[in-house]
Amino acid sequence: MGIYGQDWASYQSDEPNLAGLDFAFTKITEGLGYTNPKWVRQRDHAKRHGLVWGAYHYPHMGNDPESEADFFLDQVAWQPGDILVLDWEGYDDANTGVSTARQRAYKEDWLRYVKARRPGHRVGMYCNADYWKNIDTTGYCGDFLWIATAGRNAGNPGIKASWMFHQYDDNPVDQDYCPLPSREQLRAWALGSPEDAMPLSQADLDAVATAVWRHTETNAATGRPVDMGAVMAWMDKVHNNQTDAVARQLAATQAAVTALAAQLGQQHGIDTDTVVAAVRQAIADAVISVDVHVTGTPAPTS
Repeated sequence: MGIYGQDWASYQSDEPNLAGLDFAFTKITEGLGYTNPKWVRQRDHAKRHGLVWGAYHYPHMGNDPESEADFFLDQVAWQPGDILVLDWEGYDDANTGVSTARQRAYKEDWLRYVKARRPGHRVGMYCNADYWKNIDTTGYCGDFLWIATAGRNAGNPGIKASWMFHQYDDNPVDQDYCPLPSREQLRAWALGSPEDAMPLSQADLDAVATAVWRHTETNAATGRPVDMGAVMAWMDKVHNNQTDAVARQLAATQAAVTALAAQLGQQHGIDTDTVVAAVRQAIADAVISVDVHVTGTPAPTS
């Protein structure tokens, strides 16, 4: 299950082959001065055939990220459902001299600034596994992550984080995969509320659970920190103990009723007060040991 797409730059033709594709990304800008001369025709070609379309910017991270973002955004008359991407990598001459701290700061600023300018659009980040694992430190990728790997099957990028697109090959052109089952669902996602979240991975769920378990609060009376994990463990123990106590009481009640029924089946009649006392005693005793005896004199007969 899943759908396939490609990403294009000026190296590709104006009208690439669309066979088997449901989405396409086009490089629009780089740095503060380069614009892909083919991007308009590539975009129109993809949209004319119904593909979901997105665009990306390649940064020169020594520049101001907001200035580069403006340069990128101002090239396009953006339409609902268009997807915006930062191509976050720096192996070229424009970026190899930029410190990793600066590269990280650029990424954070660019994504947040573009989202603020285009809040109705999905704004995400492309990077390869090396950048994701070794350069990134925050895990922030805007609305989605587009992860690139080499030598891994489509849909298996080998990372724990949630992702929306996987670039799994670059021969003869960059090949991409999306785990959504249809073009229509990808389009619905692209058009959706910016608050919609990607499905949480198990790593996401584990991180939330760990954060909650390790959270501390300050006791208002003593001023000392309270370990919320220990509090939840204590509450769980209390709940289990209460549940066990209720179960024992129910078992005691059932035992008393069963014993009484057996006695009634053997006698024509018994004293009411004796029955009540026996049942009450049986309920109390059966918490430890169920052993009910019903005795008494037969009730008067008419």
